[in-house]
Amino acid sequence: MGAQPASAGVGTQRMNVLTIVDTDILIDAARQVGEAVDCLAQIEQQSVLAVSVITQMELLVGCRNKLEMRRTERFLRRFQVLKLNDSICDAALELLRRYRLSHGLVIADALIAATALTVNQPLLSKNRRDYQFIGGLQLLPFPCALT
Repeated sequence: MGAQPASAGVGTQRMNVLTIVDTDILIDAARQVGEAVDCLAQIEQQSVLAVSVITQMELLVGCRNKLEMRRTERFLRRFQVLKLNDSICDAALELLRRYRLSHGLVIADALIAATALTVNQPLLSKNRRDYQFIGGLQLLPFPCALT
């Protein structure tokens, strides 16, 4: 049916079943930027890393050749990919109606935020300004606070 979060096992200390990661952090992680790599490793100790299919598409569009495409596909195997469904599309439309003119919300960000809202899981992004105005969205801080 689409974007269903995986369930955490009994007795685990996971607060979030999934953590949805925005495209900007994945680009840095793929380039081995320490902050992004460390943050993902830290989050992976507590939840399953996930991406919207929109993020997957954005990364593939950025590939310049077949080798980069293969590397990107291999890199993305680490993440659960959340596909679009009617609920996510409806939520994205509502976000665009509410925030496009006032905050400049773009389609990709609306779909990524709608995915996080629909599955009720947090979103990790460096670009807080792209999402901070969206009510109900659990936006995680970056860089991650070390615990």
